Amino acid sequence: MTTRLTTLPNGLRIVTEHMPGLQSASAGIWVMAGGRHEAEAQNGIAHFLEHMAFKGTKRRTALQIAEEIEDVGGYINAYTSREMTAYYARVLQGDVALALDVIGDIVLNPAFDPKEIEVERHVILQEIGQALDTPDDIIFDWLQEVSYPDQSFGRTILGPSEKVAKFSRADLKSFVKENYGPAQMILAAAGGVDHDAIVRQAEAMFGGLKSRPQQPFQAASFKGAERREVKELEQVHFAMAFDAPGYRHPDVYTAQIYSMVMGGGMSSRLFQKIREERGLCYSIFAQSGAYEDAGQITVYAGTSAEEINDLCLITIDEMKRAADDMSEAEVARARTQIKAGMLMGLESPSSRAERIARLLAIHGRVPEVAEAVAKIDAVTTADVRRYAEGLCGVDNALALYGPVEAAPSLEAIRQRLAA
Repeated sequence: MTTRLTTLPNGLRIVTEHMPGLQSASAGIWVMAGGRHEAEAQNGIAHFLEHMAFKGTKRRTALQIAEEIEDVGGYINAYTSREMTAYYARVLQGDVALALDVIGDIVLNPAFDPKEIEVERHVILQEIGQALDTPDDIIFDWLQEVSYPDQSFGRTILGPSEKVAKFSRADLKSFVKENYGPAQMILAAAGGVDHDAIVRQAEAMFGGLKSRPQQPFQAASFKGAERREVKELEQVHFAMAFDAPGYRHPDVYTAQIYSMVMGGGMSSRLFQKIREERGLCYSIFAQSGAYEDAGQITVYAGTSAEEINDLCLITIDEMKRAADDMSEAEVARARTQIKAGMLMGLESPSSRAERIARLLAIHGRVPEVAEAVAKIDAVTTADVRRYAEGLCGVDNALALYGPVEAAPSLEAIRQRLAA
């Protein structure tokens, strides 16, 4: 695999990875503008903008955008996260130029037709309503809010319906002007790609964009609070978060290994103790997420109203026990799971394009896979035990949804964790 990087004079970065033998490719634009780059009054506008990109440009109708990609058997999509918005397509090798032309068009020339804005507004309001009706979805938005209260990093990606209902064409254009500069964009492609041809096309499409400064965003600060929502559901949905390292912190892989040991699969501690031994839930997991200046260890489970107290307390006890008896075998298994997941994902050009775009955004370069593997292998059992012990002394956040009356309070959980 060969990774190549070219930076245009205006700051746009073009990164590609040729994968020999592939007849397909994935290509897209990753923009460093997500939920955390919104002002409070703009909450939800990055996601709204992502939707509007597919609703027509100065050259193409919404139908033509879909047809041009699907006529060649391709696939086009987008997503909005807390730190970026991505527009990407998967096509056959010979159709990469077409895919980039369509993606460049929707990023650079959205029409923002007033009628289409109203149509898509209703679509997004339906999406918000669907999330509110999905307990194991909305609880993570609530957990984020109580982890980072009154911060852009804690706000929902979709935004509240009352703000989405008011966004105007001028609001959308303003967000683009503030955040869609060439230095905030990465064009990434992987698979059967020709770097030089892509650079030539990118120069023609994006070379005329004027440089503009990156808009500052509010630093994330984990506070930790509690939200309980009582509702007549079959289960209590329980989610807990702990402050964790950002992606440049030396402990970022330690946190990943810890969360894998605790709840990363069927052999994990929480799954074995709470589901297999006690039968208290159907689903329980732990995961680690990392961002520019923050991260979270998150635990989730769903259980009955009668069992929620036991589930919470056993979860805390297992987290405490990990600081004392985390084994070499558990850490070795977690290291292998993380490496295998990473390496298996790299067999897809879509995953490759995503990887090189994200790494370039994080580090300003694309480290070799072997570098990440070496860092994972360098994490020792002592490192993970130290990390587990540290979690027992930090603040956490709690979100509960359903028949929650019997669940322990956040304060009771903190006291048990620190005891």
